[in-house]
Amino acid sequence: MASILPADPTLDEIRAALAPLIAASAAFDGFGAAALDDAARRTAVDPDVARLAFPGGGRDMVDAWFADIDARMAAKWPADKLAKLKIRERITTLVETRLDLLAPNRESLRRALALLALPGNAPHAAKLGWRAADHMWRLAGDRATDFNHYSKRVILGAVYGSTMAVFLNDESDGHADTRAFLSRRIDQVMRFESWKHRRAANRPDRPSLARFVGRLRYPGR
Repeated sequence: MASILPADPTLDEIRAALAPLIAASAAFDGFGAAALDDAARRTAVDPDVARLAFPGGGRDMVDAWFADIDARMAAKWPADKLAKLKIRERITTLVETRLDLLAPNRESLRRALALLALPGNAPHAAKLGWRAADHMWRLAGDRATDFNHYSKRVILGAVYGSTMAVFLNDESDGHADTRAFLSRRIDQVMRFESWKHRRAANRPDRPSLARFVGRLRYPGR
């Protein structure tokens, strides 16, 4: 496994290489020293150096694993491939792809979510949830800079979180129950979005603080 790293890897490269291996061991050992040491051994990384790559311990290991899932999802669904789908299909496809990538390590996911649920990790858990939703919307082509930028991510984060809760306990063939649940939630969101657009079309255009802040965030769009 050592060949997956360059001769003199950076801490970022070590973190990215170890993250999926740590996740594979975390089902048995949790996101702790044992899983980290096993991943380091398999990649011929000095254990002390491996610990430097995860200064926040288990929380950073989970962070790096979820970042790896983001990267693999993006690699599987590049922009030109997603562009052929309708927006609803893009979001559904991306959520299902994330779950498919997590499926081989479902017990590790359970442990990761339990770790993030600890009171001291709540802000970090919120950050990771936002990052996942933001990444999916960006891959789907969203360029909203007004209030929609934030509302879309909050709604998708809620959909993804509730779907993941179903997924963790889904023993149906091909996780069919999870996919059906996701479809229903997306239906609800799409109906809400349709209502919101109809409502906005009947209102006069007013100055929007959210739109102004969004333009500061993404100038020139």
